[in-house]
Amino acid sequence: MKHVIVAVISIISMTAFGQSRTDSLLWQIKDPKNEKVFVVSHRGDWRNAPENSLQAIQNCIDMGVDMVEIDLKKTKDGHLILMHDKLIDRTTTGKGAPADYTLDEIKQLRLRNGAGHRTEHSVPTLEEAMSLAKGKILVNIDKGYDYFDEVYAVLEKTGTVNQCIIKASKPYGTVMNEKPVALEKMIFMPVVKLTDADAGQIIEEYKQKYNPILFELVFDNDSDGVIDLIDKAKAGRAKVFVNSLWPELCGGHHDDLAVEQGEVDDSWGWIINKGARLIQTDRPARLIHYLSER
Repeated sequence: MKHVIVAVISIISMTAFGQSRTDSLLWQIKDPKNEKVFVVSHRGDWRNAPENSLQAIQNCIDMGVDMVEIDLKKTKDGHLILMHDKLIDRTTTGKGAPADYTLDEIKQLRLRNGAGHRTEHSVPTLEEAMSLAKGKILVNIDKGYDYFDEVYAVLEKTGTVNQCIIKASKPYGTVMNEKPVALEKMIFMPVVKLTDADAGQIIEEYKQKYNPILFELVFDNDSDGVIDLIDKAKAGRAKVFVNSLWPELCGGHHDDLAVEQGEVDDSWGWIINKGARLIQTDRPARLIHYLSER
């Protein structure tokens, strides 16, 4: 409780001095003693708005989500847009690959909602999404590493470099050779699959050579070996990021276990008790409610 009170007082003070909500959230992420659990919404609030839409991001801002996850693809004329799939068929009124369309052509299409019905929402660009998110919510850019130079240019243009996370499932040496700017000027989050034979070695190398503030950990079981690696990752200043979207990402302690089966303490509770401080979920409103009660 003492840590919570200190955090709240500090955030109030920062806001009073004109700092944004994202400044406050970053301060909490970087403080190894801060125990706040961050809610990360997968593809925005996609149950109530089209996934990866501006409305899905705005819904997350309105409900108090700490971080939103978005996905990127590139158009024929080189613009970064928010899109998860390799094809636009499922989520828009068009068909084919994003690279088959110019931005103007993509903008003529309409996004579909979760039931597949046409809406009045259009496909946003990364620049539009970051302009909306600026100062209001942190952003986890999935697949951003694949387009890193273009992403970084957009973040610089919109003044949002400091509120974004770039990640990759690559060892430290590979990232240092390919994208050193990602390590030097951004919040870079290594993604480690804990069932891989070299998982411990990858974690240790990052700790020795980079000392990350975040690790995204993926695991399909909750064996003693997995728990040991979670402990290894969170030792020191790093906070652990876990996906509760599907059972195979979090050792079976997933969203539906909490929401549909009512076993919330064996889902989000288990994840938190094992040391995770960022949870990416498809049920952001329910997770926020759980945390407020907890």
